[in-house]
Amino acid sequence: MKRWLQRPGVQAMLARALVAYLRFALGTTRWTLVGLEHLALPDHRPSVLAFWHQRLALIPALKRLSRRSGVDPAVTVLTSRHRDGRFIGAVMQGFDLAVVNGSTARDGQDKGGTAALRQLLARLAAGDVVALTPDGPRGPAGQPAPGLAQLAALSGAPVVPCAAQLRWRITLPSWDRMVLPLPFGRGVMLCGAPISVPRAGWVECLPMLKAAIDATTARADGML
Repeated sequence: MKRWLQRPGVQAMLARALVAYLRFALGTTRWTLVGLEHLALPDHRPSVLAFWHQRLALIPALKRLSRRSGVDPAVTVLTSRHRDGRFIGAVMQGFDLAVVNGSTARDGQDKGGTAALRQLLARLAAGDVVALTPDGPRGPAGQPAPGLAQLAALSGAPVVPCAAQLRWRITLPSWDRMVLPLPFGRGVMLCGAPISVPRAGWVECLPMLKAAIDATTARADGML
């Protein structure tokens, strides 16, 4: 059964089914959007949206909510080259989000991370917003990899900590305790204040970035 589920055709079918479900569940949620001004920076600079992998399935709603509010930036999402990452990428593309594949392992082993970094820098230079989960693709949950700070330091784009939460939801028994939406509930989408990362000393910014994403996540949870 597992081998059958891993077939490309089956994966594509499952991705389409998940997109259809998420469109329905997220679309019937009564959302409160907080911090839209942090997504559309006044000087038109692109930004790097950072959120924990646990809330990945909720982030596509941000595209729809921002569009309704008159802000519609092009968004590129970073996913891994692993089969699971490509599946997530197919789902993200179902929401008109561009995808770049690549990640850097915790032991420093390159898994397409260098090429992905170059692509993300080019997307930011072109004015795209980049969205990523700094604790993905395999954790530890809530612990950011260096790539987030590196990307912000090299590009000059600020990091905007983001989080979403739902009153009606399912929590999967996965490594990240991923949240999936149930329809007809209430939800909150929160974009925190942008954080600039200096080109020199970006390593020292990692604890600050983690604290900001944690605080944004806790605030979103508290609003429900």
